[in-house]
Amino acid sequence: MAVPLNILIVAVSLIALSPLCLCSKAYGSGGYLFPQFYDHSCPKAQEIVQSIVAKAFAQDPRMPASLLRLHFHDCFVKGCDASILLDNSGTIISEKRSNPNRNSARGFELIEEIKHALEQECPETVSCADILALGARDSTVITGGPSWEVPLGRRDARGASLSGSNNDIPAPNNTFQTILTKFKRQGLNLVDLVSLSGSHTIGNSRCTSFRQRLYNQSGNGKPDESLNQNYAYVLRKQCPRSGGDQNLFFLDLATPFKFDNHYFKNLIMYKGLLSSDEVLFTKNKESRELVKLYAENQEAFFEQFAKSMVRMGNISPLTGARGEIRRICRRVNHAY
Repeated sequence: MAVPLNILIVAVSLIALSPLCLCSKAYGSGGYLFPQFYDHSCPKAQEIVQSIVAKAFAQDPRMPASLLRLHFHDCFVKGCDASILLDNSGTIISEKRSNPNRNSARGFELIEEIKHALEQECPETVSCADILALGARDSTVITGGPSWEVPLGRRDARGASLSGSNNDIPAPNNTFQTILTKFKRQGLNLVDLVSLSGSHTIGNSRCTSFRQRLYNQSGNGKPDESLNQNYAYVLRKQCPRSGGDQNLFFLDLATPFKFDNHYFKNLIMYKGLLSSDEVLFTKNKESRELVKLYAENQEAFFEQFAKSMVRMGNISPLTGARGEIRRICRRVNHAY
């Protein structure tokens, strides 16, 4: 039976006017995340997060890198569920005590400040996991990097995993293959690995995280041959064979507080601070070509970084009725 022309026109018009779904399927999850999740329940949520992050950056230029790192270390352990924020309790052993986080993870007080402001605006609505995701995006933008729409709707875990934090987060002295394997376990690939490593364009690392490169990289008492020796000479002045473990060094000596592509330019000059950085250029042909591309084309890096951040933010979130919306990010609700 023929469909009247006027009905066809109306149907096509409705399709054309319907909003595009910006939903994002979450890895390992039955639920969807989408940027408009709080549009009705807490319309000022993103504005509040952005404002407090901006204020924190003005007071402490290290904070954006710290917030990016919190999101990364959260997502690689049990998914993006804010488990990294939980303190020790009777039933929880905090991830803050793990090797990757102890004496280095920071920004927890700022997350609580954001959470308190959101609880004042719209109680028990915005999750701590979503605060981490938004804070990472806003930290990138405020330091000169790309922006992206953050899929939202994560809920907060009721537990933590110290062993997961110790085993699943890539370490500074891991081999290239070990790092890539850890990314693949999370549903990420080599392109994600290289682009997300570019977040080391801002931030610091401690002497203890790269000392072996300066003095005994392969157990033979010799420095890492893939480290520029003039750069190594400068580093040794503040990173001795013993002592000074907590001394801080810029991950990107050229533009340490600006989100740009200098990180990749440094790798080509063999001036990556961490072994886990330099191996992207020295140990794999495909990653080497990506390093060269991003060093030459900042726009290509920015575009892929934004895509990979969304992919990372989709790792096994709790959605629907799973988990909870914590009222205070450092403890589960039943602890009140």
